[in-house]
Amino acid sequence: MTDSRLQSPAAARNRQPILEVLRQVLPDNARVLEVASGSGEHALHCAADMPSWVWQPSDPHPRALASIAAWRQQVSLPNLAAPVRLDVTDLDSWPAAPFEAVVAINLIHISPWAVTETLMALAEECLMPGGVLYLYGPFCRGGLHVAPSNAVFDADLRRRDPRWGVRDLEEVIAEAERHGLTVECLVEMPANNLSVVFRKG
Repeated sequence: MTDSRLQSPAAARNRQPILEVLRQVLPDNARVLEVASGSGEHALHCAADMPSWVWQPSDPHPRALASIAAWRQQVSLPNLAAPVRLDVTDLDSWPAAPFEAVVAINLIHISPWAVTETLMALAEECLMPGGVLYLYGPFCRGGLHVAPSNAVFDADLRRRDPRWGVRDLEEVIAEAERHGLTVECLVEMPANNLSVVFRKG
């Protein structure tokens, strides 16, 4: 039988630092929607560490959904929900709200800007008052890359798809504020990445 589980070296490196930030900003009991869950390793790690969180993984791609399901079957965590197909820009694919948190790890730079716009709008709709939108990934600050490696990564993204690219933090914040989401904190992360925590008013 083929093993559908995918493994991401990046997820293995950043899952614990991400979890540490989330534990600081989320309540002990939280319903979390993770968009673009990829391999499912973040969902597995967070649900295993925080059994009082209910973690809803999602992804638009069948291979990712199969990987999440395979990881979930292996560990059998009662608070890790079955993965659902979710395309951020397809409003009908979003699961029933409300959530205490929406988590997007390494999404907005590997997608068109319209994905960020829709993510902010739907986070406003589906988050509880006081809920958190959590973003993780590389960002430009003041229009400039924070490290040479980020500039190289950005150029590679734009070669792959001109609609992709490392986003300017100030533009992301401005888009969030248009939807009632205020920056609560910025946390420097390994490998020149950033955790951006927005709170719904």
